[in-house]
Amino acid sequence: MPSPGWLAGEVPRLQPGDVACWVLKSSLPPDSVAVGWTPGATRELDRCVRPSYRLDLMAPGQPCLLWVSGRDRPGVHAVGELTSGVLRADGGPVVAVRLTRLPEPVPRAELLADPVARDAEVLRMPAGSNPSWLSPGQYAAVLAQLGPVRSSAGRT
Repeated sequence: MPSPGWLAGEVPRLQPGDVACWVLKSSLPPDSVAVGWTPGATRELDRCVRPSYRLDLMAPGQPCLLWVSGRDRPGVHAVGELTSGVLRADGGPVVAVRLTRLPEPVPRAELLADPVARDAEVLRMPAGSNPSWLSPGQYAAVLAQLGPVRSSAGRT
């Protein structure tokens, strides 16, 4: 008889070199995440993250992006960086970020069509908890979709 967890198989833990960009998810659009957040504007926000070993890998200065899930324009809506390590708050752990809202989101469908990006955790497990992550190749695929909008927060 198979051992418990045989369906999932062994899942290796992320190592620092595996993560090129953190993905912070929201079911709310950017203007609901931060009232008045317009395309091109930058906001400093605290985002909730779920306790896991991944939090020990998060550090200030690392790239991150805001992924909006759901039926209305799912995809990458903002790019930026972590401005703190994980902070312990009353409601649970949070990470401070500086995010610049994109003029147009990078649609989920375009990333699914990309041979490298389509294997990203956020696309395979959209209901997964924060934080998710992108490999160097997957992050490069997202940056390629940004075109001339690339900011210093996008680390290009």
